[in-house]
Amino acid sequence: MFEFQHLEVYKKAKQFYSGCQSCLRNGQFEKYVINQLGRSSLSVALNIAEGSGKFSNADRRNYFTIARASLFECIATLDILCDEGQITEYELEKFQKEADVLSRMLFTMIRNLR
Repeated sequence: MFEFQHLEVYKKAKQFYSGCQSCLRNGQFEKYVINQLGRSSLSVALNIAEGSGKFSNADRRNYFTIARASLFECIATLDILCDEGQITEYELEKFQKEADVLSRMLFTMIRNLR
């Protein structure tokens, strides 16, 4: 296994991506929403993996910052979908709780790389 595959934050990012994919498969969404949410949720895990392979703290921090920003993009998308009645408040809250944990983990990683 690669080092990043052992990271709890990476495992949680994969779970978040899977949850987003499940939501997208079970709903009736426009193609651009499927594309956007699919890409941004995948970006969280991919940037964690890529950042873990960097040697300098500045490079690692940059990728973890991008992962966190992608997570925020996911929540913004899901929030709008909820406003439009395409997902439930319960679904949004579930995603927000998962994202909050991930965001805090990433923030700690970013802060520790200063």
